[in-house]
Amino acid sequence: MPFVQLGDQPLREIFPGFEVHFVHSANMTFAHWKIKAGALLPKHAHPHEQVVNMIEGEFELTIAGETRRLGPASVAIIPSNTPHSGRAITDCRIIDAFYPIREDYQ
Repeated sequence: MPFVQLGDQPLREIFPGFEVHFVHSANMTFAHWKIKAGALLPKHAHPHEQVVNMIEGEFELTIAGETRRLGPASVAIIPSNTPHSGRAITDCRIIDAFYPIREDYQ
């Protein structure tokens, strides 16, 4: 399936205020998030490497105890098994890339 329309993918709410369309390749998962202002991402970790790509809005992200405020064109890299959490300062659009594929999100 080389082409995907996000609107054809199910929209899921993973955490309150975090709606997402998932796209899976053979080895990666891409999460296209729409996040409401004030929504909280609880502290967690997973074995997947994660690359956070800010598209719109402002998001405060904490990775291994270091906190940064991300805006459009910001990128954050979360290593495998690293605790991270965050909160949306404004409404946000974020694209996350995960490697390897997120089996739990299929």
